[in-house]
Formats: sequence, C-alpha cells, structure tokens
Amino acid sequence: MAEPRTATAADLRRWRRHLADELAEAQVYRDLARHRHGEEREILLALSEAEGRHAAHWAELLGDQAGPPGRPGWKFRMLAWLARRLGSVFVLALAQRSEARLTYDEDDDATPQMAADERIHEEVVRGLAARGRTRLSGTFRAAVFGANDGLVSNLALVIGVAAAGTPTRTVLLTGLAGLLAGALSMGAGEFISVRSQRELLAASAIGDAAERALPDLGHVNELALVYRARGLSPADAEARAREVLADIAELGHESTAFRSDHPEEDHVAVGTDVGAALSSFTFFATGAAVPVLPWVFGMSGTAALVTATVAVGAVLLLVGALVGLISGGPPGRRALRQLAIGIGAAAVTYGLGSAFGSSGL
Repeated sequence: MAEPRTATAADLRRWRRHLADELAEAQVYRDLARHRHGEEREILLALSEAEGRHAAHWAELLGDQAGPPGRPGWKFRMLAWLARRLGSVFVLALAQRSEARLTYDEDDDATPQMAADERIHEEVVRGLAARGRTRLSGTFRAAVFGANDGLVSNLALVIGVAAAGTPTRTVLLTGLAGLLAGALSMGAGEFISVRSQRELLAASAIGDAAERALPDLGHVNELALVYRARGLSPADAEARAREVLADIAELGHESTAFRSDHPEEDHVAVGTDVGAALSSFTFFATGAAVPVLPWVFGMSGTAALVTATVAVGAVLLLVGALVGLISGGPPGRRALRQLAIGIGAAAVTYGLGSAFGSSGL
C-alpha cells in the first residue's frame, strides 16, 4: 500500500483556498434560502449542505494545519455580499457561473464525486435561475430592448445630424424629439405586442365549457382527441384522458389535471402588457437621454460628438455585461457585442451626415 505523500506548502495553500471557497459558497446558498420559501428554499439549503461536505474534505486533509479561516476568492466574496442583499435571479446567475468552474476536475486531491457534485450543482442552480428568468423575462426583455434601442438610435440620430454641420440648438432639439418619439413608439409597440401575445395564448387555452363537461364524459375518446390535437401521440393522449377521468371518478368533482394544461407559464414568460410598456418607455427614454447630455450641458462640435460616443459606449458595455450575467453567458463577450453593434450604427449615420454636410444638401 502506497504511503500518503507529504503535503507541500503549495498544497496547503490550495487546500486552504478550497476550504474558504466552499465555506463561502455554502453561506451564499444559506443567504439565498432566506429570500425563498417552499421547494426553492429546500433546494438551496440542500446545496449548502453539499458544499459543507466539500469543505469538510479539505478540512480533513489540512488536519491541525488548517489554521484560522482564510478569505475566499474575490468572486465568492462578491457573490456572498450580493446574496445577503439581493437574493435575486442575478445572484443565482452568478452562482451558476461559479459552479461551472473546472477546479475539481483538474485537482488530484478532490474526489471524483466532488467534481461530479459541482457539475450537478451547476444544473440545479441553472434550474433555479431559469424560474426567475421566466418570471422577469417579459419585462426584462422590454427593458433591455428599450435601453439598447434608446442608446443606439438616438446616438445615431444626433451624430448624423451633428456631422452634417447642424447648429447646436437644432441637434439638441432633434435628440429630445427622438427621445420622446422613440419612447412613446416603443411603449405603445410593447403594449400592443404583449397584449396580442397574451390574447393568442388565452385563445389557445382549454375552454371553461370543456372543463365543465368533463364529469359527464362516459368514455375517453373525445377527451383523447383534445390531447391529440395538442400534439400528443394517440397512445399518450388516451393514457392522459384516462388519467383525468379516473381522477374525476376518484375525487367526485372536476379534475384539476385538465386545468393544468393552461399555459400559465407562457403568460408569466410573456409578462404583462402594462409592465412591458412602462419598462420599454422608461428604459428607452433613459438610454436615449445619454447621447443628448453633451448638448444639454452646452457642448458642441467634436467635443460633444466624442463625449456622446464614449458615454453611450460605456453604457452599452454595462448593459451587455448585465445581460450576459443574467443569461448565464460570458459577460465580456456580450458587452463587446453590444458595443460593436451600437458604435457600428453610429458610424454609419456619422458617415452619411458628413457626406450630406460636405455636399451642401
């Protein structure tokens, strides 16, 4: 039997870092659990217990050399700070990214079970984050589109007009008009879009009359046709129909199984028409105000153009990074994508404005 190797100073430092990270991650899940209830709370507490078992592994390896609790990495410290104060889908998205790390796959001192645990934890957190993403997706989509459109469209507008040699006052009025017109248009468009989508979903839901008829059905044929029309195979549709009718016979009243086919989750994902409209209006107006600010404060010429472009670029990076974090994607790449699209659009209108200005049109 091979003798256990002697731990080096580098090993001890690495084990202490793992111990601190695991303890911090366990605390993050406990803090998140305080903002949840029911099943989500139980899941988060179970994740905390699992991270505690991982911490115990490193504590056992360290033995009496563990020393005082070390500081976790900055990512875990930031995650813990956010979890204590927010407890939102934003924190869950960050936790999902932290679970995706490959540390234990590459560490011979971590057990295969620990590496597998982290992979499963990533999927558990992804599922919890998906619930939150579904709840905010309608309003969040409107907010992101509104802010991005406000930033890009109004920057392109004022830069194109300014590049043509238009007086400062005219550039400012153009930017303010673009802000108001765009915000009203975006708000109205979101209201109509979401209202229409919700009406389509409602039209596709199982009707109340069909639900009331369920207790009087004597066989499964007609009910099976309902499920076949909604995409189930004949065998699955018949099995589903039998399950619903058996439930009615057992409970002695209308089955809730049939009612569960209402697309409530789709309605949640779409959001509310008023919420989407207000979100789109507000964030478009906020984004569209950024490129106008240099002219509001009396700047003009090249200085105003450069200031507006830099300010919009910074906000585009922030919006892109935020979208990346919440969606679980790489924030840096999403931020650069937002920046490239926005600046590209502005460059096109600047070129057109310069061409018109030099031609005297």
